[in-house]
Amino acid sequence: MKFNKLVLIISACLMLTACNLIQSDNPPPQASASTPLADLPINIAAHSSMEQQPTAVPQAIIDAADAEYVLLTNIYERVVPSVVNVEVVIKSSSSGISDSARGSGFIYDTDGHIITNAHVANDTVSVTVTFHDGYVATAQVVGVDLFSDIAVLKVDADKSRLQPVTFADSDKLKVGERAIAIGNPFGLASSMTVGIVSGLGRQLPSAEMISNDVTPNFNNPSIIQVDTQINPGNSGGPLLNSHGEVIGINTAIRSDSGVFQGVGFAVPSKTIMRIVPELISKGKVEYSWLGISTRSAEDGLGVAALAEPLKLPVKQGVLIDEVSPNSPASEAGLQGGNHPVTVRDLAVCAGGDIIIAIDGNYIADMDGLMSYLVTNTQPGDTIQMRIVRGDKTFEVPVTLRVRPAETTITSASCGR
Repeated sequence: MKFNKLVLIISACLMLTACNLIQSDNPPPQASASTPLADLPINIAAHSSMEQQPTAVPQAIIDAADAEYVLLTNIYERVVPSVVNVEVVIKSSSSGISDSARGSGFIYDTDGHIITNAHVANDTVSVTVTFHDGYVATAQVVGVDLFSDIAVLKVDADKSRLQPVTFADSDKLKVGERAIAIGNPFGLASSMTVGIVSGLGRQLPSAEMISNDVTPNFNNPSIIQVDTQINPGNSGGPLLNSHGEVIGINTAIRSDSGVFQGVGFAVPSKTIMRIVPELISKGKVEYSWLGISTRSAEDGLGVAALAEPLKLPVKQGVLIDEVSPNSPASEAGLQGGNHPVTVRDLAVCAGGDIIIAIDGNYIADMDGLMSYLVTNTQPGDTIQMRIVRGDKTFEVPVTLRVRPAETTITSASCGR
């Protein structure tokens, strides 16, 4: 009986539903195998339209999105003929066993001069250069400068194959500008990577990184820091701006693993343009020597940081710790610090002269001073140094000499 009641209730509901449908003014059409799609209920037709393919994005939007890549492609096509692969054979002085290495380089002029890193071309037995189109030539080492990490090679090739790069003024670089590297990472020829200039005014102990037989404490100034990927094999290749002009030569990375970890370094074009002509003409480079020492920039104790705790009258410049005996600075009467103080738990030799300008160009720190001496002076030049000593400011002429093989600065003495 209960089952029959349940059947009756279900039947009544169905009948009620049917009655409601029958009473509708617009009964829906019944679909069949022969019913056209247009005759189906409107909700089914709408669902079908949702599955249609979207239209293509307008060409103007595509062009705008691809503009950067069009630029990069154009730069690559214009510059890659100037970039070469450098393969060297190096003889180990300790074992006497020859080893091979690879790097990059770029064409400097139509006389066959090619620029690469000193750490690529130093102590080589033979050098082979491969052009972007596969042409191979034997190269001679014209000159190597460890302090700038720059070397010049020369090949005997047809001038039609020698397409020189164009240089930009690295002094005008700003953090955030595009930085493009072309080279041969891991032997993969003609590779491009892109990033930005992430820092300026760094220093590298380039010579000490290459050889133990060099005068210490002479850093390579004005180094460009980039986040552009630079890996083994990129060394010696060009770093470019958005115009395809060389702003530096890719030199080193900071890494715990030996591969790129986000920080790369390049020697600026201003240094290249100072060093390369001298390497071509003399085979070596002579640097101007002043003969002073100051706190390392990495300590964060430049004049800007010391101005308040030491009550200095200026906030930029180079505070002299020590003056080398018989140096140009000593002969000009420059004075080092005369009493030790402690700032941020670090020893500072206070009381020395502060160099604030050279030849009318204001100097912010030791990197700026070294950069000016490297790129704008030669041994034998006389420069005008603006000095702050106590409450006095005055000009001092200093005649520069050739950087010696050894120096006698002892920074621990501080006036004693």
